[in-house]
Amino acid sequence: MTVLAKTIRILSVALFLVSGCRAQDPGELNIVSVQRVFHNGEHNAFTDLVRFKGAFYLTFRSCPDGHMLFPSSSIIVLKSRDAEEWEQVHQFSVPNRDVRDPHFLVFHDKLFVYTGTWYCESAQPSSEQRNLNQHLGYGVWSEDGRRWSGPHMLEGTYGHYIWRAAVWKNRAYLCGRRKHQFVEMPRNEESRRLTESAMLVSEDGLVFRTVGLFQQQYGDETAFCFEKNGQVLAIARRGRGAAEICRSQPPFVRWERKDLDRYIGGPLLVKWNDRFLVGGRKLADDGVGTTVFYWLEKDALRQCLSLPSAGDNSYPGFVALSHRRALISYYSSHEQGPAGDPITAIYLATVETKE
Repeated sequence: MTVLAKTIRILSVALFLVSGCRAQDPGELNIVSVQRVFHNGEHNAFTDLVRFKGAFYLTFRSCPDGHMLFPSSSIIVLKSRDAEEWEQVHQFSVPNRDVRDPHFLVFHDKLFVYTGTWYCESAQPSSEQRNLNQHLGYGVWSEDGRRWSGPHMLEGTYGHYIWRAAVWKNRAYLCGRRKHQFVEMPRNEESRRLTESAMLVSEDGLVFRTVGLFQQQYGDETAFCFEKNGQVLAIARRGRGAAEICRSQPPFVRWERKDLDRYIGGPLLVKWNDRFLVGGRKLADDGVGTTVFYWLEKDALRQCLSLPSAGDNSYPGFVALSHRRALISYYSSHEQGPAGDPITAIYLATVETKE
């Protein structure tokens, strides 16, 4: 099935009003174009982007019932040869579970899609029914991007909400958010404080074990980036508080942590042109969120890009096309449908650096 792409060409003059960066700023990212890749009238969110065997793949969650937890949710995978025309190549769900936050991993010459899942006892579980201890990771994979496995439970992830994955030395590493000692308690501030983040590792991408903890309080969504020598850098969300930058060396038992000066929702961390690029949701003082990107410079963030976005948005993916140009996927609800109501759609931005 071919997905019609609506392309929004943005004049470079108007770009500076959108990005908030001046033309003379070193390292600024300019928007070349923004393309609405997918909208089916449902809530579409939480993206990731990868290049695999000569094609681009884009994944996200789609749900007819909305943002919150519903067993009607599914994960969609799109494929494109040119990043302009897209076709759907896979869609999956898990019975009695809400699926969300899909992420790619190229591992052992296969393309994996991992998703964290909440157990849903009903069509929409109440706040009291949402139990982090019942989380379970699932994965699907393909060798050619056409034929896909069915959803496979990831051993060792029960009680963990899994997030972004990364590879180092033929092993897959995952962020797994969990309750300290899997304690059962009401959802409140103390419960959030007792949430920790574990680094999980796998030799085959399907069976995981715990390496150690890198956040002992307010654990949340985390992106890893490995250097060749095994040093790992991580950007970790901490609820609505300031995000953390975390560092470790093999065997990843001891971690250094430092607070950043701002909240980052759905963080992305990539190394591009020997520099670290961080993306995610930024909250203004009035609580309005937008999807932005920063250069990480000496443990400080310098904003270099703001994408057209508002309301429910962010959770980006990234693929470098060259040393100057890249693709960024994200979702947003800044546009309106025919009836004037906000839609939540999937977008793809082409950006380039002046350097």
